[in-house]
Amino acid sequence: MFLTRWFGVTESDSERNFAGEKSDIEEIATKSLLMQTNAAAQQHRSLCRGTHAKGVCARARFEVFDVTFERDPVEAARLAKGIFAKPGVYPAVVRFANADPNINSDFKPDVRSLSFSIDLARDRQDVPDANLRRQDFSLQNATTLPINDAPAFLATMNLMTASSHAAGLWSLPVRDKLRVLRTLALAQLQARQTIRPYQQLRYWSTVPFRHGPIDVVKYSATPSPDNPSRPLQWSNPKGLQDEMIRHLREDRTMGCFDFGIQFLDADKMTYWGKHRDASFWIENASVEWSEAEAPFHTVAKLTLLPNSQLPPEESDATYFDVTGHSTPDSTPLGSINRARWPAEVASRKARTHACGRVAGAP
Repeated sequence: MFLTRWFGVTESDSERNFAGEKSDIEEIATKSLLMQTNAAAQQHRSLCRGTHAKGVCARARFEVFDVTFERDPVEAARLAKGIFAKPGVYPAVVRFANADPNINSDFKPDVRSLSFSIDLARDRQDVPDANLRRQDFSLQNATTLPINDAPAFLATMNLMTASSHAAGLWSLPVRDKLRVLRTLALAQLQARQTIRPYQQLRYWSTVPFRHGPIDVVKYSATPSPDNPSRPLQWSNPKGLQDEMIRHLREDRTMGCFDFGIQFLDADKMTYWGKHRDASFWIENASVEWSEAEAPFHTVAKLTLLPNSQLPPEESDATYFDVTGHSTPDSTPLGSINRARWPAEVASRKARTHACGRVAGAP
């Protein structure tokens, strides 16, 4: 456990530097912009997303189930919070993407992502704030983030934006070196998964969110075993993207995903055989919540719509913001969520300004 702490996992709030987090977050935003600019310069292209640079957007339907149906009343009451409090069907926009900030071949080892927004306007006509009339989700095909918290985030960004990785690593304090090595090792493990079509991958939120006034949860989107696909064309650098476009245009059955909620139940969850308090599970983004101890509960279904690929201009303007587009019942929690929002907003403003668009397009 001593080594685990030195490599970045924090046991309690006494080990966390909340006072210094603000300055870390400001520097993370600055470094994120630099990395975004460097990626564009290296590939001789215009500015695009700081991460998840390459992807494909489409329309979908998000159906919330009746969570009280054939469920234990206590469990049903926990689930029935926010948008999951009553059944409904909402229009959605989805984006499948590769995590890398560079535009690479789809067959380069990488983490894949599923981000989507649902339009709540129908149920929230009386809400004056337009941000509260939409809820965004961001998931990837790994159960955790390799970056544990804001200090690990900043250390990794310092390495990635250094003139050389060797010089960048050498310049870091010993503890930051260990944080970065752990982050890179976890990232490599996650990126080395078997490459499959986007519609056949399972995705996780990796970080926690509020679920009503008391509970904390993570999300997962599990593909239907019936989601159709064709063999990937490995000689095609846009193989994943083109397979998704083909699926939307040609298949009679559209890909769908069961959407599940996993509760943080600290009394049942263990790390290295020991129970930890709730803040441990919230603040350490690289620590997995075991499904054997905290199972997912299916509460909704996300279904792609046929022939619904967004045109290039609309796709470029699409963005997802799990902080800016959350409801009071679903606000993000934890160090990584606090750290990534300013960086994501700054990155979005930079690319929309560079392209002459107005930031804020749905």
